[in-house]
Amino acid sequence: MESSSSDVKQRLARISAHLNPSPNLQVEENWVLSGENCRAKGGSPGFKVAILGASGGIGQPLAMLMKMNPLVSVLHLYDVANTPGVTADISHMDTSAVVRGFLGPQQLEYALVGMDLVIIPAGVPRKPGMTRDDLFNINAGIVKTLCEGITKFCPNAIVNLISNPVNSTVPIAAEVFKRAGTFDPKRLLGVTMLDVVRANTFVAEVLGHDPREVDVPVVGGHAGVTILPLLSQVKPPCSFTPKEIDQLTDRIQNGGTEVVEAKAGAGSATLSMAYAAVKFADACLRGLRGDSGIVECAFVASQVTELPFFASKVRLGRTGAEEIFSLGPLNEYERAGLEKAKKELAASIEKGVSFVRK
Repeated sequence: MESSSSDVKQRLARISAHLNPSPNLQVEENWVLSGENCRAKGGSPGFKVAILGASGGIGQPLAMLMKMNPLVSVLHLYDVANTPGVTADISHMDTSAVVRGFLGPQQLEYALVGMDLVIIPAGVPRKPGMTRDDLFNINAGIVKTLCEGITKFCPNAIVNLISNPVNSTVPIAAEVFKRAGTFDPKRLLGVTMLDVVRANTFVAEVLGHDPREVDVPVVGGHAGVTILPLLSQVKPPCSFTPKEIDQLTDRIQNGGTEVVEAKAGAGSATLSMAYAAVKFADACLRGLRGDSGIVECAFVASQVTELPFFASKVRLGRTGAEEIFSLGPLNEYERAGLEKAKKELAASIEKGVSFVRK
């Protein structure tokens, strides 16, 4: 009877530890800090994923969708507020991933140790009238702090950076990693998948196709004119009139503004962003698993152009972005768009680098 009572207490302690990890976890439960033993009894084989900013507008649906992913064995949810409630809610889903919540900077270490993939949607959303420069001033410091944590507690994790403006926050992350001596350009991926998702959807509407059967490469960056859909390379092959090209390019570039204005001050693109982020994270996890032929667009350290960072198609594998593809043949319209994109991108990249170096 005594043994049975002990088992019950252990099970209750385990449940409590998942939902409300102690700040003194390192002393109380050594298993959390052991990378190979970071899975509770009953957890499925798979990868360990942390979401930093899990209580926000993107973080919550992102957490829900990642809990549904069969490749995830452990899901760590971190934020500076409201994490216990989100964790309790998500943990009731009857999928195999074990969910643990972490609250505040004092628990960032325990959120990160042993992680294979770290997804960062942390930061404030864009509101009507707010420029991406306004976003930069708030979100740059958040990203810098979180990346400093990654360098200490899971320097080999693949990082999916969502926090806007991505054109500047990815260079910030790279500078933080370089300072710590942990920078691996293959493992730092700016998530531009929402631009691809929108492009696939809008092009499919024009063509009358199922969006799941359409593939539009979107290169450059993740803001305004830096978003360059290569409509000449759409699959399945098709042609557009000059007017259609103008309208499609404009809508893809301003899809975020379309949502911000439609929500009229109530938020930005959260649900579609969470969907796109999970689609990209799943591709990263399949790459980690060793699947072949996983190709998606991402904003990465690159030599495709003269810029140090650029979004283009990459092949994902066990070490992250293992191959970066050239842009391929561009038509005159796309070459002109590329020049505009590069000019704007150069300034955004420099802004991010300067933020860390100043």
